[in-house]
Amino acid sequence: MVLLELAIFPNDKGTSLSPYVARCVDIIDKSGLAYQFSAMSTTIEGDWDDVMKVVGDCFKALATDCDRISVMTRVDYRAGKESRLKSKVTAVEEKLGREVVKKQ
Repeated sequence: MVLLELAIFPNDKGTSLSPYVARCVDIIDKSGLAYQFSAMSTTIEGDWDDVMKVVGDCFKALATDCDRISVMTRVDYRAGKESRLKSKVTAVEEKLGREVVKKQ
């Protein structure tokens, strides 16, 4: 299983990119894979081929009307481990002895 962190967005559409990000988040959501969306990237969990297909689908969706696209990925593979999207956070919270509170 891999955790893949994805940041993908067009470089030629001005300063408000949320419609393009939303397009990709919709693809990720519909993939059925576990994911966690955040302000700067989305982390997706699954088999290599499945998460790479999602990256490709996002790219293709943006390429329909974007002439310049940035794609940044970071991958963490660990054999035999599943549900790491949550367990990595839980492990840190256990060391702290408390839940990590998100500040806004």
